[in-house]
Amino acid sequence: MAILSKDDAKKILEKVVGFSKSDGIEVTLNGNDGGNIRYARNSVSTAGESSNVSLSVQTYFGKKSGGASINEFDDASLEKVVRRAEELAQLAPENPEFMEPLGPQNYGTDPKTFIESTAKITPDYRAKSASNSIEPASKKDVTAAGFLEDSRGFSSLMNSKGLFAYSQSTGVDFTVTMRTNDGTGSGWVARNFNDVSKLDAAEASQIAIDKALQSRNAKAIEPGKYTVILEPNAAADLLGLMLAGMNARQADEGRSYLSKKGGGTKLGEKIVDERVNIYTDPWNEEVPVANWSDGGGGRFGGGGGGGGGQPRTKMDLIKNGVVSNLIYDRYWASQKNVEATSFPGNRIMAGGNASIEDMIKDTKKGVLVTRFWYIRAVDPQTLLYTGLTRDGTFYIENGKIKHPVKNFRFNESPIIMLNNLETLGKQMRVAGGFGGGSSLIPAMKIRDFTFSSLSDAV
Repeated sequence: MAILSKDDAKKILEKVVGFSKSDGIEVTLNGNDGGNIRYARNSVSTAGESSNVSLSVQTYFGKKSGGASINEFDDASLEKVVRRAEELAQLAPENPEFMEPLGPQNYGTDPKTFIESTAKITPDYRAKSASNSIEPASKKDVTAAGFLEDSRGFSSLMNSKGLFAYSQSTGVDFTVTMRTNDGTGSGWVARNFNDVSKLDAAEASQIAIDKALQSRNAKAIEPGKYTVILEPNAAADLLGLMLAGMNARQADEGRSYLSKKGGGTKLGEKIVDERVNIYTDPWNEEVPVANWSDGGGGRFGGGGGGGGGQPRTKMDLIKNGVVSNLIYDRYWASQKNVEATSFPGNRIMAGGNASIEDMIKDTKKGVLVTRFWYIRAVDPQTLLYTGLTRDGTFYIENGKIKHPVKNFRFNESPIIMLNNLETLGKQMRVAGGFGGGSSLIPAMKIRDFTFSSLSDAV
């Protein structure tokens, strides 16, 4: 039952809405089938499949709202969950920021988020992918630890104002860490797609193996400011932290890097290099997402209730280095007398034509970074973050990788980073977008990136 058709989902939702005795009701019905395989020390440790369907009800009386969830779908259970939500709503205090649910919306064409071949991934496919990763590692005296997870699911929403929204999606994620058996080298790679035909676990694993072998016996170099080449996953980690802070309310209330001293926001101001163009687009063929938002808002923060079902649009966030839009939830938009902004599902940064190899050849002295981890905020107002490099950090000299280097701790702001941009590379799809979506992020070359100390971890 985990993947319901549009018609089947609609029938259940109509029944639930029909049970309502409140002033209004909003109902979400979501389901997911998935499978996974995990391996470590060059052998499979776990494998399995899961399936789940859940229904959540939000009812309101005036500005009082209450919610309840269930995963049973007989008529008695559906009515019971509505009564429970109504009971809780009556007990709740009024929410001064409550917003009534939206009426019917126009979502346009459906993005191509569901790929049949991904929905049909089998245990044999997962086992073969693990084998294609483990076997070449074993032959190179390298130990593999990886995880492949695939999913196929649907989301649907209906309310008493006549709104109905439905979408389906598929996805496959693959990550693997390779460690040399002498304990001195480590490599890592990650892949994320809607379409499993784009995943080559053997090719990805070979990249991680090569990095592990090349990173053995790393040398320490002095911390300081370096030209860095950030692979897309490393760049995405810092960009995500910046974009997650584009909440209009935080900026208006002086709690954000987009707040201006003395009041107001930096909307319409240039904050980074003019080559920086970041936007969201549900219909992008590489990172498609649902063309409607469930209203949760993710790390953008949320406003009052009733935000579900808002159409997503293609929207600039930063255009030619200028802040083009902030994210206004429905409540804050009503306070500021502006249009509400749907919560984005993906993030896309325009890139260039340079490959990582091209950028290395064009670097006199610098550091190549595979990925960051353990990133923590130092100063939210300036977006200063600290974290560590990991799984393949290399010193570049005269256009060539000279040797691996010990990992660094960095202290850097993505705003400063994007003002020190030298070269934009080719885009790559990476996991981690708004609301759990994916991103399309280029590799980039940055000058004066601050490494503050060394880390002995491999």
